[in-house]
Amino acid sequence: MRVSVRLFAGLHDLVGHREVELELVDGATVADLRDQFVSQYPAVAPLMSTLVCAVNEEYVPNEHRLSPRDQVALIPPVSGGSSAGGGQTAARPGASAPGGAAEADRFRVTQEPLDPQRLVNLVRRDESGALALFYGVVRNHSQGRRVLYLEYDAYPSMAAKKMRQVAEEARSRWDITDMAINHRIGRLEVGETSLLVAVSAPHRREAFEACHYAVDRIKEIVPVWKREVWEGGESWVEGHPVAAEPGEAGSGGRARPSSRLAEVTRGEAGAPEKR
Repeated sequence: MRVSVRLFAGLHDLVGHREVELELVDGATVADLRDQFVSQYPAVAPLMSTLVCAVNEEYVPNEHRLSPRDQVALIPPVSGGSSAGGGQTAARPGASAPGGAAEADRFRVTQEPLDPQRLVNLVRRDESGALALFYGVVRNHSQGRRVLYLEYDAYPSMAAKKMRQVAEEARSRWDITDMAINHRIGRLEVGETSLLVAVSAPHRREAFEACHYAVDRIKEIVPVWKREVWEGGESWVEGHPVAAEPGEAGSGGRARPSSRLAEVTRGEAGAPEKR
């Protein structure tokens, strides 16, 4: 069977294509796909231990069997952040259902500038006495270098799906009313907003804690990557290798960190950093 595989960030740069086709035997597994990918593109061999396969927008283990209709992607470590701790939990009894606006508005990847008031309007409810709003903003320095601008890449449809997962995880842990997450991609200048997370809740503690959790969790499982461009060079920022199974990231057993994808640079090679 013939399978198309989508590539992102430093992996895309290294291979030189956004999508490649692999010829596999019927009933092949993800492990077979990885072996064939290395055979076809030997330069990626040092990276393979850090890559996770997503099939139909879900992270899957190496034993997963593929079919010709599958949407397949190889996912490099996602950029930056620290662990929020804990995986998925069962839904908390009585948790509020999402409401207010279409899912596409509340969980969105876009090239357009982000509008914080728009997200506030999406999640604000009369029964909520607190609203927390987080901005992720491009700063002007990194590892002692002056940053000129950032470039973000993403797997947009999967990113939106994982944003919804993050919101449901937060809803299962805290008494929140609603949550919205928007991430910008493309070129961003210093001072521009790359990420917005808005959370409404009856009380401030739940709003703050759920927002903090969401930001950290986004940086663990949402397939978004960033490239820093500084004076004299550029580099994809090293991040978290994603757990092969949904809910594993942040469960305490974090995967081995990567240093290879960050080396796909022009000019000076920079040390990895967290966003």
